[in-house]
Formats: sequence, structure tokens, C-alpha cells
Amino acid sequence: MVRFYNYDIVFAEIPDEVSLALNITGCPNRCPGCHSTHLQQNIGDVLDADALEVLMNIYGKAITCVCFMGGDGRASEINALAAYMRTNYPGLKTGWYSGREEMDSAIDLKNFNYIKLGPYIEERGPLSSPTTNQRLLKVLPDLTLSDITYRLTK
Repeated sequence: MVRFYNYDIVFAEIPDEVSLALNITGCPNRCPGCHSTHLQQNIGDVLDADALEVLMNIYGKAITCVCFMGGDGRASEINALAAYMRTNYPGLKTGWYSGREEMDSAIDLKNFNYIKLGPYIEERGPLSSPTTNQRLLKVLPDLTLSDITYRLTK
């Protein structure tokens, strides 16, 4: 079961989007230097269709994207939640921030507009760093991926 610790409306995670960023818990990656170690615990509220509906009733008209921040331990469930959003809110974009080096086989690209891949490596810096190892990928209509990390680097 996917759980989330909190959420926020953010402008920096996905270029040109106003995103509802959901901080998913139960992170299995344990990246040294992680700034959100509390997200390694399996805590928080259940994130399912009902919880998404509550959030959409509150924020649906104010956002352009729903971004799942984490969930590497439950990739198939993140995929199902993104599919739910695509089906029920086709005007909203979906994104997933994964700390894995490669795409999990449970992810169906048709359910996403954006995917971030790569663990946090402290000496390389975050996604906004010019030396980052992480990549923000845009899913194109033909389901190929375009690296748009440069849009976030400072």
C-alpha cells in the first residue's frame, strides 16, 4: 500500500507546471546525504483513488500536474495511481520522481508525462546542479524519452 507523508503545490519540480507534489514514504534507496530521511519510514496516510479524489476536489483547478515524489518500493502501485489520474483527469499531467538508476519494469510510460531517474549523490548535487547524475525525462507522444534536465539546472 502506498503512503504519503505530505504534499505541496510546487513550481520547480516540473518545468512550466504547477504541480501537486505528493511525498511518498517507504523509500528503499537510502541515499547517503538524503535530505528527507523520514520518507524512508512507512508512515503517513494511504494514497489511493479516494485520497486522490479528496486532493483533486481541493486543488484540481489550481494545478496542471500531479507528481509522485518517490514510491520506488511500490512502482506498480505508483503506475496504477498515475493510470487512474490519466483516466479520470486527462487534462492533468503526471510525473514520477524515482531514485532508481533505471526505469522499473512495472512503469508504463503511457501513464506519465515526466519521469525523474537517478539516486541522490551528495557530491554531484540535486537535480538543479550542473553536475547532477539525476535526469528529468519528458515522455514524448511516441513514448520515447527526452532529457530535459537542462531546464532545471542553475
